[in-house]
Amino acid sequence: MATTTPAVFFFYCILSVNLLIIIFPSLGLGCKSCVHPSQLAYYAYSGAANVGACGYGSFASSLYGGNVGAISSDLYRNGVACGACYQIRCTDTQLCNKTGTTIVVTDFTESSQTDFVVPRSTFSNLAVGDKGSELIKAGIIDIQYKRVPCQYKDQNILVKVDRHSQYPHHLAVQFLYQGGQTDIVRVYVQKVGSSEKQYLNRNYGAVWDIYNPPEGDLKFGFVVFSGNNTKRVRTTKSVLPSDWETGAVYDSGLQISDVNEEKCSPCDDNGGWANSP
Repeated sequence: MATTTPAVFFFYCILSVNLLIIIFPSLGLGCKSCVHPSQLAYYAYSGAANVGACGYGSFASSLYGGNVGAISSDLYRNGVACGACYQIRCTDTQLCNKTGTTIVVTDFTESSQTDFVVPRSTFSNLAVGDKGSELIKAGIIDIQYKRVPCQYKDQNILVKVDRHSQYPHHLAVQFLYQGGQTDIVRVYVQKVGSSEKQYLNRNYGAVWDIYNPPEGDLKFGFVVFSGNNTKRVRTTKSVLPSDWETGAVYDSGLQISDVNEEKCSPCDDNGGWANSP
């Protein structure tokens, strides 16, 4: 009978574990919509949320009542997470309420201490009763978080022509009010009446761009990822006029509301979460 040396046996064990993680990634990493532990800090100055890495600018303050935030590189994913929603709650039962709050990702943090940074007002709103000032004094607090669907009732995705655009040779756009629990992973543009697709590149954050876009009225298509599902969606009408303008905002006539359908083990949500404000 053949024998297996300890070194070969160790190699087979490592190979088996790696194959298991590849085939069943949720076993090793957990579902994105599950509850995860982390820490939370707040911005040192009040205007920081309006200059976030996603490129939303002052528009950020209109999202979820200004409850926006920066996330770590692992969550930010080079801008893919811009516009995503996370529910966060503090774990100190003496200082914090049970529901927490929902924030929209508008920024990126390089902090090694925390996965989330939010405005001071959002931070203090995690407190119970009048204990907001005590929470602020703590500076960095332990939290739990999970990704949740963004909800914009009856709100179509808006297409904003970014300030870096230069008509007609360089078109840069942002897609505002991206609903559901989704990631936009590819974007293409078409001249109305043409079947030819021209793909945009993610320039940075939430900004997609293309040089020498088609001339004429334009419509868009998207590849959207939610959990284990990927689908294509497209606008059915002209979105940008032939004389589009830098800084202008146009209605796509399209809504995205898909929720995460990950095929992984059920999450332990530590007793259940109520919907946050």
